[in-house]
Parts: sequence; C-alpha cells; structure tokens
Amino acid sequence: MLDRTYLRENPDEVRDALENRGADVDLDEILEIDERWRELKARGDDLRHDRNEITQQIGKLVAEGKDDEREEAIERSRELKDEIEAVEAEADELHDELQERLLEVPNVPHESVPLGLEERHNVEDRRWGFDDLRELPDDVVPHYELGEDLDVIDEERAAKTTGSGFYFLKGDGARLEHALVQFMMDVHREQGYVDLFPPIPVKSASMRGTGQLPKFADDAYRLGASNDDPYEEEDLWLCPTAEVPVTNMYANEILLKDDLPLKHQAYTPNFRREAGEHGTETRGIVRVHQFNKVELVNFVEPEESYDRLEGLLDEAEAVLRRLGLPYRILELCTGDLTFASAKTYDIEVWAPGDDFEDGPEEGGRWLEVSSASNFEDYQARRSGLRYRPERHESAEYLHTLNASGLALPRVMVAILEYYQNEDGTVTIPEALRPYMGGKEVIEGHEKVGEAALGAGERE
Repeated sequence: MLDRTYLRENPDEVRDALENRGADVDLDEILEIDERWRELKARGDDLRHDRNEITQQIGKLVAEGKDDEREEAIERSRELKDEIEAVEAEADELHDELQERLLEVPNVPHESVPLGLEERHNVEDRRWGFDDLRELPDDVVPHYELGEDLDVIDEERAAKTTGSGFYFLKGDGARLEHALVQFMMDVHREQGYVDLFPPIPVKSASMRGTGQLPKFADDAYRLGASNDDPYEEEDLWLCPTAEVPVTNMYANEILLKDDLPLKHQAYTPNFRREAGEHGTETRGIVRVHQFNKVELVNFVEPEESYDRLEGLLDEAEAVLRRLGLPYRILELCTGDLTFASAKTYDIEVWAPGDDFEDGPEEGGRWLEVSSASNFEDYQARRSGLRYRPERHESAEYLHTLNASGLALPRVMVAILEYYQNEDGTVTIPEALRPYMGGKEVIEGHEKVGEAALGAGERE
C-alpha cells in the first residue's frame, strides 16, 4: 500500500496516477478520513495530558486535606476517562476504515511508464528470434487440434472429471511439461535462485499482502466458503501464483542488508477462476483455471530495484532464448499495469497456429508468458517486509519484484505450434531433450476406448 504521509504530502501526484491508471478511487474521501483520524488522535493526546495533570493534583489535594476539591478532581478525572475512551474508540474505528480504504488504492506508476489506458498504448521494446525462423508447415495446425490429433492434450475428459477450463496432459505431453519445469528451474538455479516448494493454500492475509485481496477476490478459488462471504485473516485460498506464498514467507520480519538481493524460485500449480472471453481465445490451454508456473521473486534494496528489474527480465527471457522460441518484450502502459505494480515488462512468445489481428506480420499471435514487475515498497508495506541497512540503523521497507519464469501452458502452446512438422509430429527443442531421455520428436499416441474406433489415422 502507499505510505499515508506520501498521500498527504502529494495528493495531486496520486490523483494524476489514479487518472492515468483509469482507477476509480475517491482519494479526497480517504484524505478526509485520515484528517479526522489525526484530529481524534491529537484530541486523545490532549485529553490524556489533562487527565495526567488532574491525577497529579489529586495527590496534592489529598496531602493538603482538601476533600471537596479532591472529589471534584476525581469526578473530572472520571469524565476525562470516559471522553478518552469515546475518542479512542472512534479513532480506532476510523483507523480500520482508513486501512481498508488504503488497500483499494493501486500503486503509483514509475515516471518512465508509458501513458495510456488500454493495451494498444503498450510500447513494444524489442523482438528476438525472428531473423532466423525455422521452416514451418504451409498450414500450421493450432495446438488444440494438434494436441488432440497426437493425443497429448485431452480437454474433453478433463471437462468430465472437473469442468471446462481444465485439461489432461498425456504421454509425451505430460513428459514435455515435466521437462519444461526441470529445465526452467535449472536455468534459474544457474542465475543464483534458491529453490522453494511452497504450500499451495494461502491465507487471506497473504493474499492481501501481495495485492490479490480485496480487489481480485472474485478471480480466486476460496476453500470452504463462497467468494461472496466475508473472509477472515486465517481463511484459505488456492494459490493463484507462487508470488503470494513466496513474498509473504518473510512477512513481518526484518532482513539484513547482507541478505539482499534475495532471489527465490518456486514451481507451483496455480488456480484462477477468470479464464478469458469466449471464442478462439479460450480454445485449448491458453486460458485455463489451473496451470503450472515457475515463479521468480526478488527482495532488494530500494536503490537497486530498477537495475534488478532489467536483470530479472533478462533472466526470464533466457528460458525462451535457450528454447529457440521467438518472442517480443512490451513495456506496459499506466492503464495496463497490475494493481500493485509500479512498472512491468511483458514477455510474449510467438504462437503461429492462429492468426490474430494484433499478431506479427509473419502471422500467428502473441501469448504472454511472463510479466516482470517492480512493486517498489507497495507489497512490503502491506506485508511488513523490512530490512536493516546497517546493524545500528532503523529498519526500512525493502522493494519486491517478481516474474514468471515461465507460465508453462503457453510455452507448451508455442512449442507445439512453432516446432511442428509437415507430417504432424513435433520436434522437441534441443535444450529439452536431455530431460526427455534423448527423445527428439513427439509422434503421438494411439487413442484408447470406443471413442477411438473409426477415428482414422493421422495423415
């Protein structure tokens, strides 16, 4: 969350930031609540001062034997006590309201973020891999058709067992996903990341700490209750991204300067109710309710965070470069930033199977596989993440960053479409072959059950 002092001292700057984000937040009302709270705190301090003086007077009056004046002072002390309790009760109520309202205020974009309210205002920074494309079939088969033909993706049976927006990976499809997980984690381990295997359920407090609550409660899977029901700090949610448990593992702790930068990676399944619009965008495994991901989380000193953002971006890109998958980098505009981010780069891999209007001139479409974001101290304030610059100095809020390294389903889509061959097989990227026992090509599997009868053979 934003620092209250910053809000008080820079209201116009925050208003501009909210406008540039397209955020509907009543900042004036929040500032009014803050002002009233501060007035009550000051009033409470004055009343306590007065009561302390009367308490001292009572002792003197007792010593002087002035019983009538003593009784009057005692009565006044009781009145002040009641007034203090009433003022503090109102102040506490306003403080809770202020805290809840502050949680609704998004982060302020960094000054370098492009202005704009829509995706079309994002700025393309660069592309990689398009100067030396592999030879593709004349008609690239979309992954959802190819996956069914090869019998490596089964959405129909997953809909039967769980529901739409879920899928089975089978045989070489499942093996390819396992290979990608191990490959990604090996790459990031080389980059200095320490592995974590976090718990999957996370508390409401953790979801709030990284910014998922309260804004994105409807997109999450809650355990044991409806999303519409009021939630408590200890209530549990299925992990929407490893960013949540990994960032919050140091909540309310003080790290040391020597600990930083601290770099963690974590593989988790992730769960989100939101799965995109109907139509081509939701066919296959591009937008699903459960997906696997390797997440990169960094904890750094404030003055290092923007250099670290560039480094984090390069670390996530390294996976695509080593897989030989063409991609581009976008710098997100103010209106397309996530709620908690101050600056974000998106990595979009090229998937040539479906032609979209906003795809590259070579055809196909872009698929976001990572967002590398700097949250500055926004998450740190919500989660109580601090560090001590020197042993003798006061603790300060650190900066947090994260990126997917990468989201697996869309990388799988890109591999199936970019590495497919004219005969309907898929060449396995060289970097993954050691993780698949030296296997070079995915040729598919024979389908099983009566549903396979009469299906014919792949041509």
